[in-house]
Amino acid sequence: MAAVQLGKYCQGFTKLLTIFLSILLLGTILLILWLSLRPHRPTFHIIDFNVPGFAQPSGLNDSRITFNVTARNTNKHNGIYYDSVAGLVFYKDQQIGWTPLMEPFLQGPRTTTMLYGKFCGVKLTVTGKCWPEFMNARKQGNVVFRLQITSVIKYKIRIWDAKHHKMHVNCDVGVGPKGSILPAWKNKKCHAHFS
Repeated sequence: MAAVQLGKYCQGFTKLLTIFLSILLLGTILLILWLSLRPHRPTFHIIDFNVPGFAQPSGLNDSRITFNVTARNTNKHNGIYYDSVAGLVFYKDQQIGWTPLMEPFLQGPRTTTMLYGKFCGVKLTVTGKCWPEFMNARKQGNVVFRLQITSVIKYKIRIWDAKHHKMHVNCDVGVGPKGSILPAWKNKKCHAHFS
């Protein structure tokens, strides 16, 4: 009688163990599929940032800012659709310029796209309490700007399109006394996040 109960107990335990291992195996397979299909964020690096009229007494008035940033799609199989791309430049939290960068485009897998931009004219103004800080940083030879690139992106995943994501890329960049990017800031990786 005890042997029959022990046999039923072992059969029940074996069934539970089989179900548990099947669920674990299925979960592992789903995790591997999700990791292989999940798209990765594009990576951005600041290549160049230049403020040619930086040394003039009026600061940024009647000046321009030019920059180059690389956008790299690191996905092996997934393309990225970019809606129109815009660039903004900030000193501290004050926006001092805005410009459209590119029309909508598709970036293929494992490709790099160069984003060029230029901020010009009277939009480039540092005012208020930021002005003394700006002048002091300029005298010290290291003014840190923040370049922000915004776009709405959508991943092309194999045969379907993913939902739209609002992307913000922030690139901090230091400029020396002559208005050129300082060597420590060249090729620096920018921080990208979605909202």
